[in-house]
Amino acid sequence: MTSSTSTEPAARRGSDYARLSRRIAEAGLFERRPGRYALRIALTLGAFLAGWAVVALVGDSWWQVPLAVVMAVATTQVAFLGHDAGHRQMFRRRGPSEAAGLVAGNLAVGLSYGWWVDKHNRHHANPNHADEDPDVGAGALVWTYEQASATRGLSRWMARRQAWLFFPLLLLEGLALHVASVRALVGREPDGRWRVPMRHRAVEGLLLAAHAAGYLGLLFAVMSPAKALVFAAVHQGLWGLYMGCSFAPNHKGMPMPTASDDLDYLRKQVLTSRNVRGGRLVDLALGGLNYQIEHHLFPNMPRANLRRARPLVMAYCAEQGVPYAETGLIESYRQALAHLHDVGRPLRAG
Repeated sequence: MTSSTSTEPAARRGSDYARLSRRIAEAGLFERRPGRYALRIALTLGAFLAGWAVVALVGDSWWQVPLAVVMAVATTQVAFLGHDAGHRQMFRRRGPSEAAGLVAGNLAVGLSYGWWVDKHNRHHANPNHADEDPDVGAGALVWTYEQASATRGLSRWMARRQAWLFFPLLLLEGLALHVASVRALVGREPDGRWRVPMRHRAVEGLLLAAHAAGYLGLLFAVMSPAKALVFAAVHQGLWGLYMGCSFAPNHKGMPMPTASDDLDYLRKQVLTSRNVRGGRLVDLALGGLNYQIEHHLFPNMPRANLRRARPLVMAYCAEQGVPYAETGLIESYRQALAHLHDVGRPLRAG
């Protein structure tokens, strides 16, 4: 899918975002919410640590399996805090933001904060751009006809059926994130340079090691090896599934700009993003990512302000004639899966 290029003068279009930004600023929506975040952090980390305490108390029992489901939810909620820290939604200063991100990402979840920030920033700079956005690069799934036509062997077999394989593959996403974090930490280019830039590489390595030691140490200390492995499989699989289901509605199936599209910042972010309708429960379940349009326009806006920004952004887009995509959660998955199915169509026909 590709976006259509506006014919408005570049100067006019370039100022559209500035006018919207002024409206948002006048509404006070760029202001940090320290009290709100203090409460959110306390509740989220408190539930996360309490969950691990219950795991230790339950011990060698198959009741650990439902606990693994609960911990997958708690782990994802902590990961959402790392996301907010990476965008400096919590604190204006880099130091406290990085400290929060390292604790939430590396120590609590086992995900490299530095790797994720580098990857996620590239996504925000060029969302849904097949050549620039790492989230839609060819991999286990393909997002464009060109990527599909380049597949061979097992990858080609998967591309034909990728809409059906999407949710099962997400069960491996947690493992993939751990592996990618370690590879980013130690990977070098042929000339010796680090493949992924990180400000605190040694600290990240120590925290990832502490996470792995604490996680595996706790499981094997309180459970038999079989139960520990089952717990880890359920926990990591459902964490990956939850993470994938939280990010999939945001851009999948939306227009994919190419180098020939002349899009200003406002249109680049709005046309490639999709909001998900819902109440406070959806806000909590998706970590505020259901306001994807507002988040992409203003990445450092505190999560709690995104809901208030939505009507202002929607009204402004209507004024400018910019399509504003919003749908229900189930419909968002249907659109994403329809896109995956369509991309694999030429392979099935051939």
